[in-house]
Amino acid sequence: MVLGRTSLIAARFAPRARRRCAGRRLDVVSWHAVELDPADRVALRQVAAASLTLGAAVGVFGITFGVGAVAAGGSVAQACVMSLLVFTGASQLTAVSVVAVGGSTGAALGSAMLLAARNGVYGLAMSRILPGSLPRRLVAAQLVIDESTAMATAQEHPQAQRAAFWITGGAVFVFWNVGTLGGALAGGAIDPITFGLDAAFPAAFVAMVAPQLRTPLGRRAGLLGGAICLVLIPFTPAGVPILCASAAILLGIPARQAEADELPGTAGVP
Repeated sequence: MVLGRTSLIAARFAPRARRRCAGRRLDVVSWHAVELDPADRVALRQVAAASLTLGAAVGVFGITFGVGAVAAGGSVAQACVMSLLVFTGASQLTAVSVVAVGGSTGAALGSAMLLAARNGVYGLAMSRILPGSLPRRLVAAQLVIDESTAMATAQEHPQAQRAAFWITGGAVFVFWNVGTLGGALAGGAIDPITFGLDAAFPAAFVAMVAPQLRTPLGRRAGLLGGAICLVLIPFTPAGVPILCASAAILLGIPARQAEADELPGTAGVP
């Protein structure tokens, strides 16, 4: 999902939930059929509160996507179906913004798929803590995003990890899609340009990028991506400079691998 807000919001709530859940039996796959003692109920409420708060925050970005998708020429139905099926905010924002400026379908898909590739790595990490049948794993695959992975890996106990994953993934899915519907209806009922809503996508990207620029590595990647984009704009079709600029993320691969090795249950994940 949208990068940047994950670490800031999840880091605030997850440690508290982790302390509550460590060493306790919280099996979210069948928790409704398990008799929990009072301490376990408190621990589960801590995880649920953190997850629901995070989901609500993500819903605001869903509104932005809905407004921007309609402003770019899409219909309410198209915006909603994209959120239901694609369900990865950064990729959705990128794809629609490329199309909005006249970019080709190939450039839009290429940019979106490159951003979504990280979810494959998340899936490898989550597969170790999400057992179950094929149908259950297929549902889980749809919910593997930045937020659910961050909340799950912040927990120490396997049952708490599963609880955090399912509750966070479900909350973000609901709030993101409700936000998309609300934003799309609002964008279709008014003139986006008159109310300045055509600036929704640039504002959303600024909100995503700003937290990443607080670190030296983030600033270097941002400057490199910007330089690549500026050099290619005069010579390439719309959308291609953005796609090529994403190569700057290669600067962060060694650092991200080191961070992933320190997370519970993710050591050795490529």
